[in-house]
Amino acid sequence: MADIRLKAYALAAAVFALDRLTKWIVETRVSLADTFSVVPGFFDIVHSQNRGVAFGIFNDSTSEWRTTLLVLASIAAVVVVSAILWKPQRLDRLSLWGFALILGGAAGNVFDRILSGRVTDFLDFYIGEYHWPAFNIADSALTIGCGLLILAMLRGKRQATYVS
Repeated sequence: MADIRLKAYALAAAVFALDRLTKWIVETRVSLADTFSVVPGFFDIVHSQNRGVAFGIFNDSTSEWRTTLLVLASIAAVVVVSAILWKPQRLDRLSLWGFALILGGAAGNVFDRILSGRVTDFLDFYIGEYHWPAFNIADSALTIGCGLLILAMLRGKRQATYVS
């Protein structure tokens, strides 16, 4: 069990490290006014600061409690997911890796919130004038992790392969 637990925490740490590295590159090399076109008409690298949560929700909030509440909720999520991963034998493989990705992504974004009260986003996908909100590696890991949890739930217990 310790081996699989270590692998799950290692994946979370790798997500955190990759998230920090990519955000540092963007923060030090891309101004808030820059746009680097990677795939014209579809994908750019930008430098965006999000004080809210997913899709910029609460970004425009003027509440003095916004950052504190977001940090506390994020820390609670990190603690709960860490506790879930502590007993991996209760999880099927999809759930295990889903929670590991969620832990790494949540830790990456909460680190930013504690450090600066905002999260750096830089991946900008769009078609014409229709833009998906900019996001980062942590957000990607959170989304993939949630997708794995949904797949695990849809498979049901009969088809699940539990970690042994």
